[in-house]
Amino acid sequence: MERYNIITEVGDGTFGSVWRAINKESGEVVAIKKMKKKYYSWEECINLREVKSLRKMNHPNIVKLKEVIRENDMLFFVFEYMECNLYQLMKSKGKPFSETEIRNWCFQVFQALSHMHQRGYFHRDLKPENLLVTKELIKVADFGLAREIISEPPYTEYVSTRWYRAPEVLLQASFYSSAVDMWAMGAIIAELFSLRPLFPGSSEADEIYKICSILGTPNQHTWAKGLQLAASINFQFPQSESIQLSEMVPSASEDAVNLISWLCSWDPCKRPTAVEVLQHPFFQPCFYIPPSLRFRSTGYPATPPSVGAKGALDQKNARRYPVGTLSNGRPAVNNSYLSTNTPARAAGVQRKLELDHQMKLESNHKLTKENAMNQPWSRLPPPIRSNGNYLAKDQITHAPDLAEKLSQLSMASNRAPVLSSDKFADLKGRTHGDAVRQPLPLGSRAWHAPNDPFRRTYEMPGERALLQRKLVS
Repeated sequence: MERYNIITEVGDGTFGSVWRAINKESGEVVAIKKMKKKYYSWEECINLREVKSLRKMNHPNIVKLKEVIRENDMLFFVFEYMECNLYQLMKSKGKPFSETEIRNWCFQVFQALSHMHQRGYFHRDLKPENLLVTKELIKVADFGLAREIISEPPYTEYVSTRWYRAPEVLLQASFYSSAVDMWAMGAIIAELFSLRPLFPGSSEADEIYKICSILGTPNQHTWAKGLQLAASINFQFPQSESIQLSEMVPSASEDAVNLISWLCSWDPCKRPTAVEVLQHPFFQPCFYIPPSLRFRSTGYPATPPSVGAKGALDQKNARRYPVGTLSNGRPAVNNSYLSTNTPARAAGVQRKLELDHQMKLESNHKLTKENAMNQPWSRLPPPIRSNGNYLAKDQITHAPDLAEKLSQLSMASNRAPVLSSDKFADLKGRTHGDAVRQPLPLGSRAWHAPNDPFRRTYEMPGERALLQRKLVS
C-alpha cells in the first residue's frame, strides 16, 4: 500500500470502506476498498466471490478491478475511480432526469447485466449506490454478494437493500435466479423518473404491502408459486387492487412504463432477461444511426447479412474491450445491432476483403513470365475483334477470378474511367507485330460481374499477358 497516497474516504458499507487514492508512480486516481474482515491466507482472498466474479468479467460497464493487496492480514481491492454513484446524483438533482439520460444509463447497465448473466453470475445487490457514474458513463460495482447461477441452494436471505429486493426473496425462497436483478432494475428505473423509491418499505412485511398497493394482490394467475411460498411461512398477502403505474411515474413515456411493469412482474418466470430488455422499444433510440454515418446508397440493393460480417464485428468488439490482468472473459455481442445495421457492416467487410486480395495480387505481380503464363487466368479463350485489334474475350465481358474482382472493386460512383489522351497516343503508336507487355486500357469500357450483388463499376485488371495483335487484312 506504500505505492498509494490515500486522499479521503468516499464511502462506507457493510463489508468495507472505500477511499480515494493516487498511485504515486503513475499519478492515476483509484478507489481502494478496505475490507473490514481480516484474511489470514492468500487462497482465502482469491476465493472471495467478488474476486472470482470480477476475474471472469471484462466489460466497459463493469467496474475494473486493478489489483488485490493483502497486507498485515488486511485485504485491499484497487478499482478504477468513478466520480460518484447514482444515489448521490439523484440526491443532488433539483429536477427529474430527462428520459434520454435515463435511457442511456439503463441501456449500459442492462448490457453489463447481460454480460454478467451469460457468464453465470447474478449481482443480487443492485441499487443506486452500486451504480457508479462518470459523466455519461455508468458502471456496475460492488460484487460482494454476486453468486453463480449454477450454485446450489439454499441462498442467503439478505441479498439487497430492502427497497429493491424481489418478492421471492422477501418470502424467503431457498432458490432464486438472475430475475432478482431484473426486479431491482425495474424499481431503479422508476426511481430515476420520480426521484422517489417505488417500494419504500420499512420492514419485509411493509415492503410486501407497498408492492401489493401498486401491483395488486397476487393470485393463481399472476404468481401461483408466490402463494405457496407465503403459505409455507404462514404469511397472508394484504388485499389490494392494482393501480396504474403511470400514476407513480407520470413523467415516464408509455414505453418506459411498459418496461417497468414487465420488470416488476410478481412471477420471476415472467420477467424478461437482460437480452430481452435490450430489445424493448424503450431502447430503440439507442440503436439510432446518424445520417452522416449511415450507409450511402449507390443504387444497388442491400446485401443480406453474412457470416463474414458477423465475424468481423465480433473481432472489432474483441479489440474494443481490452482484457485486464485478472480477466479471461470475452465481451458479449449485441445481436440486435447485427440485425439493424447490415448494409454498413457488409460494406466494411467488403473493404477488408478488398485490401486482403490487393495484397495477394501485389505478391502475384512478382511472378516470372514463365510462371505467369501457367496461371489459370493467363490461358485466354479465342480472341474477338474490336476496333481493328484482337482482344481477349474475358478482358471485355467476364471476371477472371474472385480475387481480381475484389481487388478492382471501386467504392466510387458508377461512372466508367475515361482513357487519357497520352494513353491513347501510346496505344496507336504500337507496332502490330510486337507482343503486348503492358495492360491494354479499354477507355470507357467497364463491366459488371454477372453475379456481383453490389452492381459497381469494375476497372480492368492490370499487368495481364495478352495475345499478340495481328494485322487485319
